[in-house]
Amino acid sequence: MNKVIKVLAVDDERAILDTLEFTLNGAGFDCSGVESVAAAKRQLLDYTPDLILLDWMLPEQSGLAWAKILKNDPLYKDMGIILLTARAEEADKVRGLNVGVDDYVTKPFSSKELIARIHAVLRRTAPDVMHPVLEIAGLRLEKQQYQAFAFNQPLKLAPTEFRLLWYLMSHSDRTYSRNQLLDKVWGNTVYLTERTIDVHIRRLRKILADSGHDQLLHTVWGEGYCFRTAKP
Repeated sequence: MNKVIKVLAVDDERAILDTLEFTLNGAGFDCSGVESVAAAKRQLLDYTPDLILLDWMLPEQSGLAWAKILKNDPLYKDMGIILLTARAEEADKVRGLNVGVDDYVTKPFSSKELIARIHAVLRRTAPDVMHPVLEIAGLRLEKQQYQAFAFNQPLKLAPTEFRLLWYLMSHSDRTYSRNQLLDKVWGNTVYLTERTIDVHIRRLRKILADSGHDQLLHTVWGEGYCFRTAKP
């Protein structure tokens, strides 16, 4: 894995957080821990983790209740969530999985098991994190270095243009509205208008025109934009 994977751990027991941070940071992750949902919400204002380790029983608001909210939020619904809990009954596991969490780990758990489960969830929820290189029809993006190539010739992309193209290519043949792209690429930390997307799409098409890849960046009238794996 070339990219450092960000993990947000939420547990009201400081000793558990210390163990998670020590274990995961030692395994090459970037793990930070907080002791409540309120603190986790503050973290999300300027920190976007690749995965959340979430204790079920938390003060003020339970991890289960917050997981349900996250999975119903378009901005966070694709983020991996692993529920950590001492509840081992099958009914509790079913309840947790039914709110949409991606995995369920009962306490106590081994470090090896937890790391394996994190990798398994990320392969489903964030494949670009596990495989940070995309290539379609001779257009290649390397996420760690933010480099782009068309038939092995380097392209000059601004960071925002790179992120937008990466998102469309990593979800190729699917149409996304301007609002969806604003949420996925820019997040909720800045206010931008839908016109921002149109401006960046025009820039991308201009950059991709020489290699002919602009024809894969398709406008779906009345719906949004789509990166196709073949010319229309």
